[in-house]
Amino acid sequence: MKERPRPYDRLSPRTLHRWYSAAWVLLGLFPSAIAVENEPGAPKWATLALLTVLASGYATVRRFPDNSVLRPQAFLALLALGLGAMGGLPGGGAALFIVSLPQFWLLATDLRASVILSGAAAAATVVGTVLRGDEYLVRNLVAVVVGYAASVLIGLLIHRLLADGEARAGVLGAALEDTQARLAEAHRRQGAANERERMAREIHDTLAQGFASIVVLAEAARSTVSSDPERTVRQLVSIEQTARENFTEARILVGSAPQDGPGPGPLADTLRRTLDRFTQDTGVSVEAELPSDIVCDPQTRIALLRCTQESLANIRKHAAAGTVGVVLTRLPHAIELEITDDGQGFVVEDSRGFGLNGMRERLAELGGDLTVTSSLGDGTRVLATIHTDGQH
Repeated sequence: MKERPRPYDRLSPRTLHRWYSAAWVLLGLFPSAIAVENEPGAPKWATLALLTVLASGYATVRRFPDNSVLRPQAFLALLALGLGAMGGLPGGGAALFIVSLPQFWLLATDLRASVILSGAAAAATVVGTVLRGDEYLVRNLVAVVVGYAASVLIGLLIHRLLADGEARAGVLGAALEDTQARLAEAHRRQGAANERERMAREIHDTLAQGFASIVVLAEAARSTVSSDPERTVRQLVSIEQTARENFTEARILVGSAPQDGPGPGPLADTLRRTLDRFTQDTGVSVEAELPSDIVCDPQTRIALLRCTQESLANIRKHAAAGTVGVVLTRLPHAIELEITDDGQGFVVEDSRGFGLNGMRERLAELGGDLTVTSSLGDGTRVLATIHTDGQH
């Protein structure tokens, strides 16, 4: 759809020049040409010829402002002489001078040139009018002098307003540049803060959890090294596996390994490996419903895996649970992961841990949300939901 022109678009400098050109022709040239219609031959043709020269010069300057044949300054000098000549011919004089005055302000290169050239035109018109002499001599002279004085005052006022406007525009431009620089710096700092927060969340969800597991397994292995060597061996194997996984995660975080996330395959397989490791390390029973036909994009898989790891880590450290339940469900436009335990529970409102906030932020980045329900003595329920817009 074509955009309608705005009101101020119609008042562009080019449009104003066109309106003035029409006014100059209709109110200046035409009346002067009509006024000599009944004059004798020589004065009539001299007037028409001079009007034609002035009109042609103006048209040339307006059509080719940078041409080498007639520069605006040269045309204004020609216009001043022409107005003086018209003052001494029939049909010319004060009226044509008044209508022509704006050209000295529109076409001159600077304020000084405008004042001098328009003053020369006024003087030439006065001389021509005096030499011709008629019954309206005094009135015409007054009109020329008053017109010139008014044009100078108006021109100086407009020039002052434009200068003030340019000064204000310069100040505003400098302020805008400063604001843009500050905004860019703020964006840079915000980006750095966001990256630090992301790194902190990744470290908490991967390395920190792995080191916590290593500590717990090492303490357990130390307590069973004499009484149950076989169990100690299994715990040492888990310590080794966890350390290798942490080493891989560390390489990913520093960018020296591909950030592939969990390996390929259904989401259920990824979660199952994590749950098996949890049972192996803690001895806590896990009841899981993980449909094998649920697939999702890598970002969703990573988010749900991290939520599972964080929930299991909290259960290991705080819940003292005997059983954990994990249910993965596909809804029409979402995937839900529910993790429950029969542990001692906690007051959700009093929880200020980094883990829950990190889970919420990770899910929020994917358009999901986290719901945590718990109370003292009644266990805990964590529900992670990620909307998939019908993805299968």
